[in-house]
Amino acid sequence: MTTERIVDVAALVDGRRLNWFSVRLVIFAFLIVVSDGFDINGVAYIGPQLIADWHIAPSDLTQPFVASLLGILVGAPVFGHIGDRHGRKLTIILALLIYGIFTWAATLCRSVPELTILRFLTGIGLGALFPNIIALVAEFAPRRLRGTMIILMFTGVSFGGATPGPIAAWLVPAYGWQILFTIGGVVPLLVAGVCVFGLPESVKYLTLKGKRDRVMRLLSAMRGDLHFTPETRFVIEGERQAARFSPRLLFAGRLALITPLLWLLFVINLMGYFFLISWTPTLLASAHLPPTEVAFANTAFQLGGVLGGWSVCRPMDRFGVAPLTLLFALAAPIIGAIGYLSAADARLMLAFVLLAGFCVLGIQFGINALSGMIYPTSFRSNGSGWAFAVGRIGSIAGLFIGGHLIALHIPIATLYIVAALPFLLGAVACRRLSRAYAAEFRGSAGAPTLLPRPLADLPPAQ
Repeated sequence: MTTERIVDVAALVDGRRLNWFSVRLVIFAFLIVVSDGFDINGVAYIGPQLIADWHIAPSDLTQPFVASLLGILVGAPVFGHIGDRHGRKLTIILALLIYGIFTWAATLCRSVPELTILRFLTGIGLGALFPNIIALVAEFAPRRLRGTMIILMFTGVSFGGATPGPIAAWLVPAYGWQILFTIGGVVPLLVAGVCVFGLPESVKYLTLKGKRDRVMRLLSAMRGDLHFTPETRFVIEGERQAARFSPRLLFAGRLALITPLLWLLFVINLMGYFFLISWTPTLLASAHLPPTEVAFANTAFQLGGVLGGWSVCRPMDRFGVAPLTLLFALAAPIIGAIGYLSAADARLMLAFVLLAGFCVLGIQFGINALSGMIYPTSFRSNGSGWAFAVGRIGSIAGLFIGGHLIALHIPIATLYIVAALPFLLGAVACRRLSRAYAAEFRGSAGAPTLLPRPLADLPPAQ
């Protein structure tokens, strides 16, 4: 007579200790999003060259900038749904192929309309990647380190975003603006090939889909001391499961307040973020700063983002959303000062650009992680995808508002003041989300109340 053995996969993953499997996954995911960061930020450094080569006005670049964001708006929820139905790994590979192919194809563009179409198609791939890579890392992360692992992975976006500036200054004069699209297209195609063999599928997703053999192999890779028999059954307990996704699930119960506040933070922060990364090179160039200083302004912003992400990850795991409220409050005066300093002190201006990156990207990495922490496995990619999609409203608004104000020849100092104001509203909204999150997920001492028993307390499956 045999006895059925039930193993709660969520408890095994959420309560386990950090090991090489987790570290390797974060490194792998980090390298994946590096190519994404290069693409998102590299297009801004093509702008000055396109203005000169195609004899267009700076405001004409609004079309391709906005097109990529519209593509993300479409790609994030659509491929979030595909990720929840067909797996995180497959969708990540498709995302890399889509934005790699269409980024490379942009080297053939000869007009703004052609570039606009290709940037829209590229944006679909960019939008497809984020919700699925967040879900994958979240579903392998121990609960007490989930925010840390997601944020550390996402700092790869800043590393990728820091490279187009120096590359543009070094290679564009010799090879033209096409070199940035060539690098931005080839790298994700190579990464996609590596993912086929090196990227694991989410063990929680496989459990929900009843892929028993693959679950056993993954759990054994994660914990070599675990052994399973033919009678072992794998389940996920303590999570709300949905057989079919509907957007209404994002507002059910405790999520009725948390989801709208999360979306508002995405809109506010991405509005400021895309204004800064898209228009800062053009604005600083128009202020007659040398090309090398313009290039290093973006690099400083991205490196500041890396520091911001590293600084916020452990406080978020310990204190929830509260650290992001502080960053929102600090971002407003820091961003507002950049325009004044660009005409006064270039070195001090670069320091404030770095601090702006610390705040703005630190916030973005934090809310990215949050989108992977508050939704259950059955619709985690959908939840994250919808947050990214709604956030594109802010991205598009930042680009349109920036382009319109630039066309009106408003002083640079005033432009940065306008970019800073939404962060004050963000601080208020983030404070409210911090209270809602604390009430649902955290105890009075700051430790998660929903932590499973430590893995050491769980007997190995026999």
